[in-house]
Amino acid sequence: MIRLDTRDGDFEARFDTLVDARREAAGDVARDVATIVRAVRDEGDAALHAFTQKLDRHDLNETGWRVDAAACAAAFEGLEPELRAALELAATRIRAYHERQRPEDVSYTDAAGVRLGARWRAVDAAGVYVPGGRAAYPSTLLMNAIPARVAGVGRLVVVTPTPDGEVNPLVLAAAHLVGADEVWRVGGAQAVAALAYGTERIARVDVVTGPGNAWVAEAKRQVYGVVGIDMVAGPSEIVVVADGLNDPEWIAADLLSQAEHDTTTQSILFTDDVAFAERVAGAVERQLLALPTQAVARMAWEDNGAIVIVPTLEAAMPLVDRLAPEHVELACDDPQGLFELLRHAGSAFLGRHTPEAIGDYVAGPNHVLPTGRRARFASGLGVSDFMKRTSFLQLDETALNELGPATIALARAEGLPAHAQSVALRIRANR
Repeated sequence: MIRLDTRDGDFEARFDTLVDARREAAGDVARDVATIVRAVRDEGDAALHAFTQKLDRHDLNETGWRVDAAACAAAFEGLEPELRAALELAATRIRAYHERQRPEDVSYTDAAGVRLGARWRAVDAAGVYVPGGRAAYPSTLLMNAIPARVAGVGRLVVVTPTPDGEVNPLVLAAAHLVGADEVWRVGGAQAVAALAYGTERIARVDVVTGPGNAWVAEAKRQVYGVVGIDMVAGPSEIVVVADGLNDPEWIAADLLSQAEHDTTTQSILFTDDVAFAERVAGAVERQLLALPTQAVARMAWEDNGAIVIVPTLEAAMPLVDRLAPEHVELACDDPQGLFELLRHAGSAFLGRHTPEAIGDYVAGPNHVLPTGRRARFASGLGVSDFMKRTSFLQLDETALNELGPATIALARAEGLPAHAQSVALRIRANR
């Protein structure tokens, strides 16, 4: 775990190293994924079958390619009542939040008499990738599928890996809750390729969303343009800005809540209280000893964690912006004041009683967020990711006569006489 203090002479150099740390997979991933994507594009189901047998260790012809709706409904009904209620609460709140994101059509007529506007429509089909096997993420399915449904997507396809043929009932239960139209037992880069190009069994989609490992992320990168994607996500990140009035055990737990995701996760604390920083470091160590996910969380904390001492919490905010992290907690008496200073973050959690984990499940805002400093230019998943905007305009004779001469002049200046002619012919006809 790195310890930094803005008063140190080498702070800027060391902080730059922290900002520029590349924790994403490299090496041969892109080459291997290109091979998989090309095979699925060219060979369809045969490639899906072969890769599933090799990587997930089961034969799709024996275990079944698709999970039917009855199995998903049975998984939902088979949940413990408390868990089922929690899933339903999460779905209700996620839907309510995203319904407020639905964009509105615009239409108006300007002073020149031109009718202008834009119309929003959902894509026809969306594919959601959900990690499967031992790592069950029903919350991820809700976060991806519900905005698609709110947008008005007609066909919702879920792909999820089933290692050794094992289907995770929590994922199936969530698929039932969101009304997924199709659930396929395929995962990895090959599933992303199937969604993008289509196979004999799986019809292609228009947008692919959802998290996955380095191969899944790279596959999404490679098929972008054939389909839309939400983002290329990397390892998770959390930044906590906290004063010394916080309970160090709470803040330690918040840092570890992300560290347990993966060994490449980055957890960073900014504080203006040196003694508090030491108490948090001690609390992290104590909690690690009792954490079932200790092996992963400890490696993440020791390799990528950091505690940064700042003169004031306000002074931390430009540093947080340089990190442009996925999650930012502002644990102080005036979180809104700090939030006003924050420019770049995937999602912000305001106050001492707003742990990031609440946002992962039931609060409402989407937990699919930009990582790797991409919050400088990207946003979390939302309804508009499943929609596209079509602009429109309508001119009558008067409006064409008003705008036509300038159009003709510009077209001729650009050496495009047919453009100019298409306008000029109409203007002459109007006279």
